[in-house]
Amino acid sequence: MSTGKGAFLGKAGPLVLARLLSSVVTFFIPLVLARVMTLRDYGTYKQLFLIHQLLYFVLPFGVAQSLYYFLPRAESRKPYLFQTMLYMAAAGIVGATLVLSFSGVAAHRFSNPELWNHRWALAVYTGCLLGAWPLEISLTGQGKTGSAARVYLISDAVRAASLVVPVFFGAGLRGLMISTAGFAFARLIASWIVVMPKREKEDGSPLWVPALFKRQIQYAAPFGAAMALNIPQSNFHQFVVSDAVSPELFAIYAVGCFQLPLVDLLYSPTSEVLMVRLGELERAEAWQEGVDSFRAAATQLIYCFWPMAAFLWIAAPQFIAALFGARFLDAVPMFRFSLTGVCLAVLPLDGALRARNQTAHIFNSYLIKAVVTVPLVFLLVKQFGMIGGIASWAGAELVGKATLFARVPKALSGPNLKFTWRDIVPWRAAAHAALASIASAAVVAVALWWSKPFFQAGQGIWGRAIPLAVAGAIFGVSYLLLLQAGGVQPMRLLAGLRRPRAAVASSS
Repeated sequence: MSTGKGAFLGKAGPLVLARLLSSVVTFFIPLVLARVMTLRDYGTYKQLFLIHQLLYFVLPFGVAQSLYYFLPRAESRKPYLFQTMLYMAAAGIVGATLVLSFSGVAAHRFSNPELWNHRWALAVYTGCLLGAWPLEISLTGQGKTGSAARVYLISDAVRAASLVVPVFFGAGLRGLMISTAGFAFARLIASWIVVMPKREKEDGSPLWVPALFKRQIQYAAPFGAAMALNIPQSNFHQFVVSDAVSPELFAIYAVGCFQLPLVDLLYSPTSEVLMVRLGELERAEAWQEGVDSFRAAATQLIYCFWPMAAFLWIAAPQFIAALFGARFLDAVPMFRFSLTGVCLAVLPLDGALRARNQTAHIFNSYLIKAVVTVPLVFLLVKQFGMIGGIASWAGAELVGKATLFARVPKALSGPNLKFTWRDIVPWRAAAHAALASIASAAVVAVALWWSKPFFQAGQGIWGRAIPLAVAGAIFGVSYLLLLQAGGVQPMRLLAGLRRPRAAVASSS
């Protein structure tokens, strides 16, 4: 039968394109907010959204994400969709209640009474976004990547406007919070309209099937418990630093923790479509093609993420000054540590484990990370301050990825076909990308040194952005030429994201 080897990369194309366009729209959010807001308001904004993110990623408990597993396998999708929407509505109510209950505690611990003043807007924003979580997931899980892409684009564009427009026109942090709460409420309404099918198109199956919901919970529980460990663990350094420093200094630290939107732009849709693809191949017992799909996804991410990390590391001062302004240059050392996350995102390990119902091992990995993180953060923050906070996060990420990596070969193996870590890593692509990235970074370093007067910060936004763009162009041309010299065809890599590759027939 035809299994469409490599086709998942083409299916991810609409999602990648939509998130690319969304990232262009949302990329300027921190640039505007960091310049228009005072340091204290910007620090408060980051603290508010730190609290939101903790609840937003923990409370779903893996139920919404379980649609990636169940929808491709379901005879009737309706019960899974309704049960998930109902669960997420309950999660939203819990999230809003927790915000209202603990805003006073957070305001006291962070020495910032403004957190209390914005509690109602934060509660509405958190509760409604939780309720709307399944919107894009439900479409992707049904193979409607084009529709999912359009929803991503529209939603992110409206969210960006709700963040920037109030501040730009002088409404300040209060206007921002009210505007984003309104956006979240509108997204919640839209999610119920889009996710649930019209009654005349229903297949007659019930909306709620206890046995199916029990299966969802059993599948989601290990992953949900893992998120309940991983999200607090991954953000723990920010809470500890926020507790130790003023909102103004936390604004600097938050900039140092900045993650380029391009990482999520490429990683998330590739991992999500890979999960669906692995589910299809498991049903066809095409174990080797599952490994081939994993390696193909990793290859795409390696060729994108490693050069990105190399360029941002060498041009970190110019990047921070251009994006956030010269007053945030103290964040450069922390930003360089944060690039560890970009380097480690080249293997979609969690997606592979979730696709093969190996979520218990994701929990084990996050448990190990949590055990490592708590003492490491307290020790390093006490000894080295803010730089110790981001260093502790980077160390924990290395430990977590290593534990996930150890399990993936077995998860991708079949009953009579066993794989090892040597089989799942695209070693040749990794070597080409690493050498080309390091050499290109050296070229940019020479260019920065040679034209130092033109690359110094403090000359206005265009005086910083234009030289940074020139440095990026130099890096990009050098990187592509070096790949070409090594026998890699960059245009074919880009084509893999735009359209499906030719199907490869196989029999089973």
